[in-house]
Amino acid sequence: MSLVHTSARALTLLTAGFLATASAQTAPATTPTTPARSAAASASRPSAATARVASAVAIELSALAKGQIIRCPAALKLDPQAVCLYTKNSTSALKPLVRGKLGARVVGDWKTASKSSSLFVAEKAGGPVAAFVLISDLGPNESLMVIDAVQATPAAAARVTVPAGVIKGQPYVLGSDLVGVVNVSSLGSGRFRLNVGTQAPLTVTVGQKIAQREGGNVELPLAPATDGKNLIFPLVGLRSLGCTVTPSGSNVTVACGTESVGLKPIVF
Repeated sequence: MSLVHTSARALTLLTAGFLATASAQTAPATTPTTPARSAAASASRPSAATARVASAVAIELSALAKGQIIRCPAALKLDPQAVCLYTKNSTSALKPLVRGKLGARVVGDWKTASKSSSLFVAEKAGGPVAAFVLISDLGPNESLMVIDAVQATPAAAARVTVPAGVIKGQPYVLGSDLVGVVNVSSLGSGRFRLNVGTQAPLTVTVGQKIAQREGGNVELPLAPATDGKNLIFPLVGLRSLGCTVTPSGSNVTVACGTESVGLKPIVF
């Protein structure tokens, strides 16, 4: 059988649904599944690290299976660096050989769907998934073996927790950002004391607009908040301390008396 005929026969089987399409996304290490490439994922390239692992695995398995490299069927939408091997061995014969060759680098076990089986591989034992091996029956003693890198699914963006009392869209500063111009000290129970130079200190309470200063109360434009440790003070409230705020692009310059500091406000 010529390699051209072999490739054509493989493509016919693949498009008929006997082979799952290859994946650019990593399944969880504990529950790997048969690779399934999405349109969005196929547009991205695996990293150089995972491509290197896939290349090394392909060399090992090519020698093991005594396979011949053929052009990968376009229907698989694999990475250009993927390796496809035609081998005169059955899938049932190859699976234990591949598993034994890769040893502790294997993540999980073979997953079988229709006439194909897939296996995830890490660069080293206990490492993240970096490549996959997929074997499909072409006949009683013929198989197509695919080795490709996987594209790790980007970690979900960390969910930002908005502290209680914060007004979304309003700029705030951390008490620690004001070092050098405002001395901030915690009094406990959600109360903080703010000192500017020789002025009388201002005592603020988390969640309350009314602050205390020697001689009476001061109403802040917005209530301060906390993340459980730091004071989160509204930028506009700095005027109550006699400070000026000068915009400078995405940053601001806060000047209190003769001292000033540049900082970037936090907007929740």
